[in-house]
Amino acid sequence: MNEFGWESTADDVLQAQDLTGKRVLVTGVSAGLGVETARALAARGAEVIGTARDLDKARCATEGFAAQLGERFGLVELDLASLDSVRACDDALLAEGKMFDLLIANAGIMAVPFEHTKDGFESQMGVNHLSHFVLINRLAPLIREGGRVVCLSSVGHHWGETDLVDMNFEARSYEPVRAYGDSKTAIILFALEFDRRHKARGVRACSVHPGGIVTELARYMTEDAIAKMTEMTMAEAGGKAEDIRFKTVEQGAATSVWAAATAAANAIGGQYCEDCQVSPVTEVGALGVRPYALDPERARALWAKSEELVGERFE
Repeated sequence: MNEFGWESTADDVLQAQDLTGKRVLVTGVSAGLGVETARALAARGAEVIGTARDLDKARCATEGFAAQLGERFGLVELDLASLDSVRACDDALLAEGKMFDLLIANAGIMAVPFEHTKDGFESQMGVNHLSHFVLINRLAPLIREGGRVVCLSSVGHHWGETDLVDMNFEARSYEPVRAYGDSKTAIILFALEFDRRHKARGVRACSVHPGGIVTELARYMTEDAIAKMTEMTMAEAGGKAEDIRFKTVEQGAATSVWAAATAAANAIGGQYCEDCQVSPVTEVGALGVRPYALDPERARALWAKSEELVGERFE
């Protein structure tokens, strides 16, 4: 029986782990979950490379532990709203040639007003999925045998199935919450297909829902988007506001590091996880993963469409 659950913190699930000699990349290490994920892994001995669009902000956010780690912690610039920036980050890491044991795709945006990335993608699909799609695939040669990829999705995938014909909302009316859901479903499908392609060499991938946490992720949400998301969440929870609970940042980072370093690789490979366990497939309810998000045919179709959009193929 899994000893960890909703209330577990990142430190709880890593308490028995010695990550000395492990090298980790975490995206979005300038606030919230990214900072806590990096801190918890480094505290168990890992060398952690964090990415951030604003390096000054990231330095301030990590100064509480970075100085104590010395060369075991570093920051690299990465703007997920620009594929040029993604590829520059990849090129620098590939040129360095150091191997990774864990890649944690933590960064993201949520329910923002309609806008495009520098490459013309709807911003949530571009930042949350397509940029991580390029980043991780180009770094795949640096992932050691036995390595893992953990992609942060969300319960928000319940609210969008990912329209493979109109991923950038060129024909559909834009709804911030629906677009967020689309991007989070895409993340689950990507992890599923990446796992299928790499498990033969001992590299596994999964997606996780960190739980409801009050972080900077919601900083761009309008009142309408907040009301819509609250309404949908309450409906899934049976209409009872008391059933909607929020985690601390320390609890929110727990499932990411559990999947990365504590859970058995074969247990989490290709799966969607929440509350430090593999989630059941469900059609209804506030928890669990929707069947369309773990559809292997849909995952392969998304992979092909993503390659088309970014103009790069990954074998």
